[in-house]
Amino acid sequence: MRILVTGARGMLGRDLCSVLSTSHCVTGVDREEADITELGAVRALVGDARPDLVLHAAAFTDVDGAESRPDEARRVNATGTWHMAMAARDVSAGFVYISTDYVFDGTKAIAYTEDDRPNPINVYGETKLGGEHATTSLLRGAYIIRTSWLFAPHGKNFVNTILRLAQERGRLEVVTDQIGTPTYTLDLAHAINAILAAGVPGVYHVANDGTCSWFQFAAEILRQTGTQAALLPTTSDLFGRPARRPAYSALSTERLARRVGHWMRSWQAALAECLARSRCAPREIPSRVAAVTGEVH
Repeated sequence: MRILVTGARGMLGRDLCSVLSTSHCVTGVDREEADITELGAVRALVGDARPDLVLHAAAFTDVDGAESRPDEARRVNATGTWHMAMAARDVSAGFVYISTDYVFDGTKAIAYTEDDRPNPINVYGETKLGGEHATTSLLRGAYIIRTSWLFAPHGKNFVNTILRLAQERGRLEVVTDQIGTPTYTLDLAHAINAILAAGVPGVYHVANDGTCSWFQFAAEILRQTGTQAALLPTTSDLFGRPARRPAYSALSTERLARRVGHWMRSWQAALAECLARSRCAPREIPSRVAAVTGEVH
């Protein structure tokens, strides 16, 4: 199958291209090849590539930045997805849209399923939900993949931020009142490959197994790397970020297991492999303070 991957130089896009290219002919593109907010450019790109499937991973992912730049976030996440879906429809290609746990409001006490009603509480979540609506309104048989708290050896993500700030400052404040599931981009890419092989379109939640707070995630990162740094708990209110975050946004992957026969390993095991890939080593730290929360969706 010929697959066109957008956002190919991003954290997820790199692993998607690597995994999918083992069994498909993959073309990866990023903003240098086409501006997804321009319909003409998107149609030209997709028309030239003539893919069997468009996997749309490009997105505006700055959660706090979306609060101050909502029009830009909507142009990329909602309008840009509309353009990609239209272009896919023009060439009768399948379509995969990467979405987020932040389409939910976080008021649920157990993991969200694909049948739960989205109710985003920040601009980023609203614009990603807009991309979901664009996908379903234009295309039948599309795939929507919701995921959460992405991390990888490469790119800007919570794992790399924690290790960098621990090395630079020695003491970290991390929030304890946001609960979710970290997701390793390589595991996400393999799950998407399995979903495509199964050939059953629809909405899927894909995340590693287990839940934690950002504080617990940070503690496990420090533990697995042997990094010596003081880790201090804080709350979302004290942290004071521009965008509200869901208090609980864990995703149930039961549909993935039931329909596709694909099970996700624990986030702790995935983290261990990620750290091995990035060859993280124990480090000694100077004594300063940094406050940290973080997500890439």
